[in-house]
Order: sequence, then structure tokens, then C-alpha cells
Amino acid sequence: MSERTEQIIKLVEEMTVLELADLVKTLEEKFGVTAAPAMVAAAPGASPTASAAEEKTEFTPVLTGFGANKIQVIKEIRAITGLGLKEAKDLVDNCPNPIKESVTKDEANEIKTKIEAAGGTVEIK
Repeated sequence: MSERTEQIIKLVEEMTVLELADLVKTLEEKFGVTAAPAMVAAAPGASPTASAAEEKTEFTPVLTGFGANKIQVIKEIRAITGLGLKEAKDLVDNCPNPIKESVTKDEANEIKTKIEAAGGTVEIK
């Protein structure tokens, strides 16, 4: 987890419930989103795992190793994600880590191909 993220979490931990509710409302308005949880109802009698497997449209490529070409893998991570040098290095040093989350199958396979060409290993989840 990045230092910036840890600072934000620390600030949120210190907030009251009313301050958190106000923060959520402000973020919803600013970014045009809602924080309501998504409820997905399965058809009666359908197995939850079967419906999830059939409808999987989002994938997460996970860096599982960097091999002998750590620098090349870091460069490729930076190009794919737009992260800074330190953040990309931290992601590589602390693998397994997701490279990008909720991407299409084609994008996930493209990321896997690029990282493997640089010498790393990727697992798509």
C-alpha cells in the first residue's frame, strides 16, 4: 500500500460518522457516482459460482514474479499503469500484486504478453 493511501486511511479512521457521511456525499457529487452496494440476484436454483463464471467480464492481471529482468518489468509496469518510478518499483518488489483491476479479457491478455516479454510472470484472475 502506498504512503499516500495509508495517510488517507489514517485520516478516515479519525473521522466521525457524520464527517464520513458528508465525505461520501461530496465524493458522489464531485465524481457523479454512488457508493451504494451493487446487489446481484441469482436466478432461483442457479448455482452462484456457475452464474459468476458465465458472466465474468472483468479480469485482474496479477504480477507474480519479475524474473532476472526486474528493471525491464518495472519499465513495462510504468508504461501500462502510468505509475511513478517508486510506485512501480514497490509494486514489482512486493509481488504478487494486481497490475490493473477490472479490465477486459483482451486488455488483461495484452498486459500479460507485455510483462512476459519483459521477463516477468503474470496470472490473470
